[in-house]
Amino acid sequence: MSTILVIDDEKGILQLMHEALTMYGHKVETADDGLEGIRKFDDGCYDIVITDVRMPVIDGNGVAAHIRKSEKQCIPVIGISGTPWLLEADNFDMVLSKPFPLKQLLNCIRSLLSVSPRMAMGVQAG
Repeated sequence: MSTILVIDDEKGILQLMHEALTMYGHKVETADDGLEGIRKFDDGCYDIVITDVRMPVIDGNGVAAHIRKSEKQCIPVIGISGTPWLLEADNFDMVLSKPFPLKQLLNCIRSLLSVSPRMAMGVQAG
């Protein structure tokens, strides 16, 4: 299906998202903070990024801003947060408030990937 980078400082959420998204056929990589997430994003090839907003060092807003300034700025970014009022929404394609149903996340991913310029051009994650 697609390659997804999930960034969250809560290990339980990372594990749950990895298992759930993998079960639905996605290849999932994880990062447990924004700095590691940015490093993986820069070095990797992802179809979508899902990032928590509140994290130490570099938060999800910083991750999204980095992506939007990069050569891969068209990659969709989903922000997830228990504090959605802290989101800088301009940098996110979609926002989900924790807790959210898995079906809602899967629908967001499906929707974003169906309009992603990378998918439209036939570019596949490597």
